[in-house]
Amino acid sequence: MSATLVINGKAPVVAYADLIAARIINDTKPESVKIEFVDDKKAAPATFNGSIENTFQSIVDAFPQVFAESNKEETAKWIKIANEELVIKNFQKLSQSLEHLDAQLNLRTYILGGLRYSAADIACWGALRSNGMVGSIIKNKVDVKVSRWYTLFELDPLFHEAHENLTKSLQELKKAASSGKKKEVHKANFEIDLPDAKMGEVVTRFPPEPSGYLHIGHAKAALLNQYFAQEYKGKLIIRFDDTNPSKEKEEFQDSILEDLSLLGIKGDRITYSSDYFQEMYDMCVAMIKEGKAYCDDTPTEKMREERMDGIASARRDRTVEENLKIFTEEMKNGTEEGLKNCVRAKIDYAALNKTLRDPVIYRCNLTPHHRTGSTWKIYPTYDFCVPIVDSIEGVTHALRTIEYRDRNAQYDWMLENLHLRKVHIWDFARVNFVRTLLSKRKLQWMVDKDLVSNWDDPRFPTVRGVRRRGMTVEGLRNFVLSQGPSRNVINLEWNLIWAFNKKVIDPVAPRHTAIVNPVKIHIEGAPETPKTEMKPKHKKNPAVGEKKVIYYKDVVIDKADADLLEDNEEFTLMDWGNVIITKKNADGSLEGKLHLEGDFKKTKHKLTWLADTSDVVPVDLVDFDHLLSKDKLEEDESFEDFLTPVTEFHTDAIADLNVKDMKVGDIIQFERKGYYRLDALPKDGKPYVFFTIPDGKAVNKYGAKK
Repeated sequence: MSATLVINGKAPVVAYADLIAARIINDTKPESVKIEFVDDKKAAPATFNGSIENTFQSIVDAFPQVFAESNKEETAKWIKIANEELVIKNFQKLSQSLEHLDAQLNLRTYILGGLRYSAADIACWGALRSNGMVGSIIKNKVDVKVSRWYTLFELDPLFHEAHENLTKSLQELKKAASSGKKKEVHKANFEIDLPDAKMGEVVTRFPPEPSGYLHIGHAKAALLNQYFAQEYKGKLIIRFDDTNPSKEKEEFQDSILEDLSLLGIKGDRITYSSDYFQEMYDMCVAMIKEGKAYCDDTPTEKMREERMDGIASARRDRTVEENLKIFTEEMKNGTEEGLKNCVRAKIDYAALNKTLRDPVIYRCNLTPHHRTGSTWKIYPTYDFCVPIVDSIEGVTHALRTIEYRDRNAQYDWMLENLHLRKVHIWDFARVNFVRTLLSKRKLQWMVDKDLVSNWDDPRFPTVRGVRRRGMTVEGLRNFVLSQGPSRNVINLEWNLIWAFNKKVIDPVAPRHTAIVNPVKIHIEGAPETPKTEMKPKHKKNPAVGEKKVIYYKDVVIDKADADLLEDNEEFTLMDWGNVIITKKNADGSLEGKLHLEGDFKKTKHKLTWLADTSDVVPVDLVDFDHLLSKDKLEEDESFEDFLTPVTEFHTDAIADLNVKDMKVGDIIQFERKGYYRLDALPKDGKPYVFFTIPDGKAVNKYGAKK
């Protein structure tokens, strides 16, 4: 083997041209170049026979029989252009270089003409392949001849398979390097030992009560149940635990299904606990007949005290006949006598585990059910219903949050005494966030008291609330999966989940401009009349598209920025150039002189700006605080005593004209201000409304609490 090429897959500019050249050589004369890969950000892009200098040219020179170049001077010129001009990430400069290449390809199939490609083509194609900005330029055919030429080579496996070759080799390197190492501690460990779990036979379930909207805690439970069902190639049941008609609505049921769908969660079956009302009724009758349940008309408060103190109910020794009559005649028909009673399981009234102290398993409710109407006037409690339906429906593993752990003994007792198939339970920690309520009852109270707009209020921890604030489905999923099925109960900072979201939105959020408290600057040397140019919405991702930018002699900047500028100071107007302050006027306005030759690296202030024209758009930037003022409430503390007095903050601003093309739900970044989601279009004299999207940092500059 006469030569060795080492390619660095983590170099800022990957040496695709070198890799392709070596592949072409080996295709002509197998095993002429040994190709190796490294995964090292600090290493050179390529090494050929131990040298890092002019590696591509060295490869070409080493194999003249493969690269018989008739015009070496022209070839060298284009290799230089490839290495210096086609790899840059500056969109404006790259566009000029592509125009040059486009002109060269006029009436030519290849860069140097002729009937086959040359080293010049390989060098230029490789450079463009390594440039992340080029993909959308080629796709959109900005330079038609370049797109045609680039696509021609993409059809050649020696070119287009180079990336796959690189990726696979790096994966093998990573796999080899990580073998024998411990798992990274920041990643969730899903390798829990589900008891008796068999591939293809695991059935999990997510059983929400349709009494409110899905919140982040529910999302975690649903995603974990889905994860293990898929991991074991089993099934997931979505079951609505609809056994309390006083709280449940079809509206909540439909919203839960919609939110689950948005999260990519689709059950293999959708069922309802109400489908099994008859079976549960029959099982309660059987328990009464076996002396394992009794009817009790002890007043609620007294019953609660007796359970707390481990005192037997006076009704505990009622006869089977008396209990059956009350349950099947009085309670079932919702009579006056029936309404006084409930059914309790006869377990152990003095048990150390208080959940076993004769829990209530049936009670009357005359409210019509949203699915069964007035058919039933008695309904099973959660503790009676869940183990029964889990067993009937074939659930093998019930995953539920750790606050139910004390009830596990009760769950097992129900299955055993009803002679039902065993179901394994796995506890995982619920999601707790600082200064946040997850109780549906308490959230409903806030809705009823008009403290929030509705269940989709951006201050709410509901899936709809956080999505309205700007949380993406991908960000939410990534956060939940990062937590895994851990049993460690902790109070999480919201910054954590928003940091996951930022990783999703930052690469694709269009960049725009908003100005708060505008201060005018008159700029000498700038266009006398407004001049509109198209600029990329995202400098690092041209695929995001373009926006209109107006250049004009009169611009506005934030007052907070204007206050920082001094006489004769040179500062930078972002995406335009430098300006030198020549005068500060008494009315607060400024005058300056355009200085495009200035070095932006040397200026202290880089400022956002807008042309002072009628095209600017009024906007309302809205930020929010937590609804609670305390991180964690103690058991004896009422949340009503810790409500944050003011939780909504509005800032008037003006934004660039591109806002007019946006639709509700669009996520953008106002440069130097943060990420925003468009929540409302102008209506009834109100401007565009943008909600701030937290970025994982503790403090946001705009909308800061005052």
